[in-house]
Amino acid sequence: MGISRPPDELNGKLLSALSIPVPEPAEELGDKAVYGATLGQVDHPYGDFRARREASVWQRLNRILLVLLIIAIWLVIVSLFVPPYKKLMQSRAEIDNLQQKVNEQQPLLARQTREVNLVKTDVTYLETIARDRLDLMKQGETIFRLESARAKPKPNDSARR
Repeated sequence: MGISRPPDELNGKLLSALSIPVPEPAEELGDKAVYGATLGQVDHPYGDFRARREASVWQRLNRILLVLLIIAIWLVIVSLFVPPYKKLMQSRAEIDNLQQKVNEQQPLLARQTREVNLVKTDVTYLETIARDRLDLMKQGETIFRLESARAKPKPNDSARR
């Protein structure tokens, strides 16, 4: 063996070649200031765990805020469209109601239109209407009307009550 060196010198060079920090003798005695500085230099996987946890909390809060913002925007949009939609539904109900009334009035209109055409064009129909509704008659004609018993109430019935 060639050169003998003290073991501390050998260990220091070996360790420095491996790039592992070697504590100084003051650190071995418990110098916390120096020891803390070396801990800060060492890259621990748990070194910034708190920072990552705080970042994840902020990310969660940001996600919650984003969801609440989307819900608020959705509610504003819905509130803008609900009143016109209600008015549209009321208008449709009113249209349906009016259409039903029109459908009910169609037969009456057809009957009255037919009657107007007959009065204008048919002389016989005009005579019949004049005799029945207006109580008109031709010269020398006698009209006999028979009234049913149901039409007139008996005076005795009202006196008994």
